[in-house]
Amino acid sequence: MVYFTQDFVDFFNELSKNNKKEWFDLNRKRYEKNVKQPFASFINELIDRVKMTGTQLDDLTAKESVMRINRDIRFAKDKTPYNTHVSAIVSPTGRKDKSIPGLFVKLQADAIFIAGGAHSPDKVQLLNIRRAIANEPDKISKIVGEADFKEKLGNLKGDINKRIPPEFAEAVQKQPFIANKQFYYYTEIDGKHILQDDLIDVILSYYLAGKELNSFLLEAIKKQELKNL
Repeated sequence: MVYFTQDFVDFFNELSKNNKKEWFDLNRKRYEKNVKQPFASFINELIDRVKMTGTQLDDLTAKESVMRINRDIRFAKDKTPYNTHVSAIVSPTGRKDKSIPGLFVKLQADAIFIAGGAHSPDKVQLLNIRRAIANEPDKISKIVGEADFKEKLGNLKGDINKRIPPEFAEAVQKQPFIANKQFYYYTEIDGKHILQDDLIDVILSYYLAGKELNSFLLEAIKKQELKNL
């Protein structure tokens, strides 16, 4: 199924050159018809397809997943008011909790960005992820070393702590990923798929390539949550 028309692409090309409220207000109906509504339908379908892979998303809908097109410019040097893309987080908590592993999708005029893993774990989540890695040091290397992961998603990304808790001093020698404070993948693919009927299938193929990493990280996080009940 094709979700987007050529005007989806044209809208963002034009917005990038006219990123101001006056232009957006004049084109708001166009945005609603050719960008916002089709993207919500697309994300609802994507949620259903992700559920079919065995991922638990409960009653998640596009309403809880789609990010606002308005930029938060309070502390930004760039004061342009709108994002020149649409994006969504498909995870058990949607956009309200970015620490939970899931699928991040961003569509702009000429490219599609796909990400997953744990980009923003809090201190407790990070501690428990590290403990899970320490308990099975070879598992995460095996996951990110799979041919499909490497071909589609590249390498595991994330900032690295120079200092880590003493309990991991020995384990980090066996598994350097323990020093990470983020565990995510992020890749860009050709925007031509936006106007093609294979869009969801293509994005799902990238999601499936990273699904085992998401499951591993989510299980580690949930173990901590259960301890706190």
